[in-house]
Amino acid sequence: MRIGELAATVGVTTRAVRHYHHLGLLPEPERRANGYRDYTLRHAVVLARIRRLTELGLGLAEVRDVLADDAGRELVQVLGELDEDLARQESALRERRARLRVLIEDARLGRLPAEGPVSPELASLFGRFGSVLPESPMAAKDREVFVLLETTASPEARAELLAGLEAMVATPGAVERAHDAYALLDDLDGAGLDDPRVDEAARLLADLIPAELIPPDLDQDLGTGGSDTRGDGGGNGFLRAFFADFAPAQAEAVRRTFRILTEDRR
Repeated sequence: MRIGELAATVGVTTRAVRHYHHLGLLPEPERRANGYRDYTLRHAVVLARIRRLTELGLGLAEVRDVLADDAGRELVQVLGELDEDLARQESALRERRARLRVLIEDARLGRLPAEGPVSPELASLFGRFGSVLPESPMAAKDREVFVLLETTASPEARAELLAGLEAMVATPGAVERAHDAYALLDDLDGAGLDDPRVDEAARLLADLIPAELIPPDLDQDLGTGGSDTRGDGGGNGFLRAFFADFAPAQAEAVRRTFRILTEDRR
């Protein structure tokens, strides 16, 4: 058989046949006097096996291991590993579809936050703050930061974040105090650093935020002794970007909130 006939017989492309030759998966055939490859039935059998194995999901390196083991023991092992991997993918796919069903239902009912998609847990927490918050620019920024943290955090840190937020929302009067804090912070846009509302907002936030939500090394990032002498969040690049997203008086209120909370832990 010529290479085109072999490829057509097995149902692959001639390019695939040449690639398998290059990788050493398919033995090179004898050549005729005119230089053309002369494939035999054995080549078709091997090529068909390569096709079946790749269709099962095996990588070409795994196919090589299977073909190299005449007794077939390697095939059993590789297929078992493939089955385990597919089971993990199947489980992950079921979990993703369950999450999508919740998000679809939230979107249908108008409960999906503008920052979405988010986890059902975070969407539920956002919903418990009420419909007033999306009208607050500071509340919108806060939600964006929570979505960012949930997305980038490790599973353990994410669980701690959600637990801390849950504890905060469950505290009697917390939602009302959060509304007051956001309104006060919104009013600080354009205010001076000496505005008395800066301290008022810091005290209100410190009373609202659970201390466990504050990273243990935040005082080092704020500067020596809990004072941000540089005024930019110390050496933490994320913290600098975080403060830079606020108006100066708003950033100072949040910075003083962090100082109060870190000092209370000492």
